[in-house]
Amino acid sequence: MKMRILLVEDEVALSDALVQIFHKNKYIVDACYDGESGLDNALSGIYDIIVLDVMLPRMNGLDVLREIRKNKLTTPVLLLTAKDTVQDKVAGLDVGADDYMTKPFSSDELLARIRSIYRRNANVIFENVLTWSDLTLNLSTYELFCGKNSFKLGLKEFSMMELFLKNGSRILSKETLIVKIWGYESDAENNNVEVYVSFLRKKLAHMKSKVAIKTVRGVGYCLEEKDA
Repeated sequence: MKMRILLVEDEVALSDALVQIFHKNKYIVDACYDGESGLDNALSGIYDIIVLDVMLPRMNGLDVLREIRKNKLTTPVLLLTAKDTVQDKVAGLDVGADDYMTKPFSSDELLARIRSIYRRNANVIFENVLTWSDLTLNLSTYELFCGKNSFKLGLKEFSMMELFLKNGSRILSKETLIVKIWGYESDAENNNVEVYVSFLRKKLAHMKSKVAIKTVRGVGYCLEEKDA
C-alpha cells in the first residue's frame, strides 16, 4: 500500500515541486495552501505523514499541530520552517512534531526523514513483517500467519489487514478504509469494505486466531483479542 502524505505549504512553487518529488517516489500526496484547509484534511485521519509548514495563512502551522494533537490524532508530523533557532525547534517539538527541517533543504534529506518517520511509526519489525497478538503479516509475500497456519492474501485483503495490524485496537471508519485501500476517486462503497472484512474474518476463524475484527456500530472496525 502506498504512503499517503498531506502537504501543507503556502509557497505554491515549493509545494508544486514537492508534489512532483513525492509522485516520482510513488507516494500519494494531497496539497493544501493554508492552515485551515490543512487542518480539515489532517483531521480526516487518512494520512500516513503530514508535512507541515510553520508560517501559513489563516492558521499557523503550530496551531494546526496543536489541534491535530488535541483531537488525539497520532499521525506523524514533519515541520518545515525558515526559522532555525533552537527555541523555534523546541517549540515545534514540544507541540507534538515528530521531526523538524529548516528551509532550504535537499529533497534527498526530506525523503530520508519521511522514510525514517514512517518506519518509526509503522510498527514494522525485523524481516519486513507486522505483528499483533498471535498474527504475523509478511509485507513482501502477502502471507498472514497464525502459529503454523497461514493464508496468502489477495491485494485488497492484504491492504486491509495491513491497516488493521498497524492500528490495532484503534477504530478505523469505513470511509478511511475506502480512501486508504481504493483511493479518493474510487466508486467503492461501504459494502465493498464489508465483503473484505468478511473474507478476513473467515480466514482468522479458520486459523483459530484469538484476534477478531470487531464491528463498532456506526463507527467502523478495530482489532480485539477474544477471551481464551
